[in-house]
Amino acid sequence: MAATASKNAITLKGSTEIVAEFFDYGINSILYQRGIYSPEMFTREQKYGLTLLMNTDESIKDYLSKVISQIKEWLMNKTVSKLVVVIKSLSANEVLERWQFDVECDKAVLAETKPVEKSEKEIHEGIRAVIRQITASVTFLPLIEEPCSFDLLVYTDKDLDVPESWGESGPQFVADSEEVRLRSFTTTIHKVDTMVAYKKV
Repeated sequence: MAATASKNAITLKGSTEIVAEFFDYGINSILYQRGIYSPEMFTREQKYGLTLLMNTDESIKDYLSKVISQIKEWLMNKTVSKLVVVIKSLSANEVLERWQFDVECDKAVLAETKPVEKSEKEIHEGIRAVIRQITASVTFLPLIEEPCSFDLLVYTDKDLDVPESWGESGPQFVADSEEVRLRSFTTTIHKVDTMVAYKKV
């Protein structure tokens, strides 16, 4: 019975792990689906009942690992409000797409707060729906036919001390854009809403 109970109760730490892991898989899915790197640089992994593609390049893995690790700290402290994946053309340095994950957090929950009721299965169903939409986005997003790079922007509370290795950045909006709001999921402690803005063709 104890094992069943833990599967249906979420702590702040557990919620943080779930959201950070989703960001890792979500960012990799965007990089693969939008062709930012060649398909050969990805390997298949099973997660959330889906086959997901994860980048195998050591420098990209290291970069993402450092970002996700920092985001975990901010999620635990309830100081992060959004993560943005910016896709830019290499030649013109123009923003072509902006994937935005808005994070809402129950500020009343503390690390020692009693776990809240929410089944892992239910949370994974919500995450699976979001990732399926990211995968299906190729049906409505314009084809990217030029080499591109990506940036990650993390929005935090204004008075937060940011690590020295992180630089300040503007919002990097898409000029003349269309926006599509995708699904959201919740752990009951953190809620993540997803949207993508892309350049009109």
